[in-house]
Amino acid sequence: MSADELEDFAIRLADMARDLLAQDSVQKTLDRVVAHAVDLVDGCDAAGVMTIENGQVRTLATTDAGVQASDRIQGELSEGPCFDAAWKPNQVYRIGDMTETVERWPRYAPEARRLGIGSMMGFLLYTEDDNLGALDLYSRTPNAFTERSENVGWLLASHAAVAFSSARTHAQLHTAMETRHNIGEAIGIVMERYKLDEDQAFAVLRKSSQDRNVKLREIVRTVTETGEIPGVKPGSRS
Repeated sequence: MSADELEDFAIRLADMARDLLAQDSVQKTLDRVVAHAVDLVDGCDAAGVMTIENGQVRTLATTDAGVQASDRIQGELSEGPCFDAAWKPNQVYRIGDMTETVERWPRYAPEARRLGIGSMMGFLLYTEDDNLGALDLYSRTPNAFTERSENVGWLLASHAAVAFSSARTHAQLHTAMETRHNIGEAIGIVMERYKLDEDQAFAVLRKSSQDRNVKLREIVRTVTETGEIPGVKPGSRS
């Protein structure tokens, strides 16, 4: 890479980092991650982000329907470069030529060929605290990914993991603040309707949650929408 090419790449990478952090939701962040992957990584025709939750593969973002099909197949077979990358740190998994025999993933490779995949790479998305899933890069052409492609993929995955983690934390904080506001509103309704103090009102909400084995936020939502406490008869104090 020449000095001019290196400078141009650095500018594009910085622009990508700013773009990712400017998104206002987790989904928009991931959608931009996969779009940037196709734009920045030489040979990349399609990209996706997958995660494994409770043993099940989920596609979080994709630029192509074939990526989702690939994720589904890897989940069904429990094998594939992106399936492995989603839970094994510090490694990149690459199939250079899908038309050749792939000993590491013998069941997945023929299915990938049928999807028109020529080569692919998988990178773990992780921070110091979290494994977030895998960034999957696909090409229709065998041997499309070079050492430079792999290095750029690593840089992209590193930025993507930070942006993904930041967006998820922001979303969790927003949800927590919204839940706290709703709990306060529900407590106020219960205090007024049943002539209770704040601690007593919260205890009633918590007891309803425990008795019905329903999350507190669902009890709170019912109270704020209907004014009724599930499991508590009108006129009763508990």
